[in-house]
Amino acid sequence: MLNQGTAFGSFSTDSVEKARDFYGSTLGLDVRYYNDEGMGPMLRLMHPGGGTTLVYEKADHTPASHTVLNFAVDDFESAVEQLKGKGITFEKLEWTDEDGIARDPEGRMPATAWFRDPAENWICLMEADGIDE
Repeated sequence: MLNQGTAFGSFSTDSVEKARDFYGSTLGLDVRYYNDEGMGPMLRLMHPGGGTTLVYEKADHTPASHTVLNFAVDDFESAVEQLKGKGITFEKLEWTDEDGIARDPEGRMPATAWFRDPAENWICLMEADGIDE
């Protein structure tokens, strides 16, 4: 039944306009804007390789306490530098280095870094590990 449909994720924001600029201009994603009379402004983030995420405006938005999007890239170091160049600040957590990057010294896990969108939702950038290829 459900395996014959299409699935997508969603999360809220406090401002679709700020999200539109961030995801479209800063992160460079293909972003589709909708303004439904009954549901209000929304975005559809079109992901590289397929799939989408719906971002909807919510008046009483509370930032997600978990990662809402994960981006796996082949050239992690280059992506980190490009994002820093666009003003992205990586979160410094107890398991990250001074640059906000988690690196497994034994190489079992890909290099990973987290940052937040304008509504304070968590986003993850990670080194592609080839599992999905």
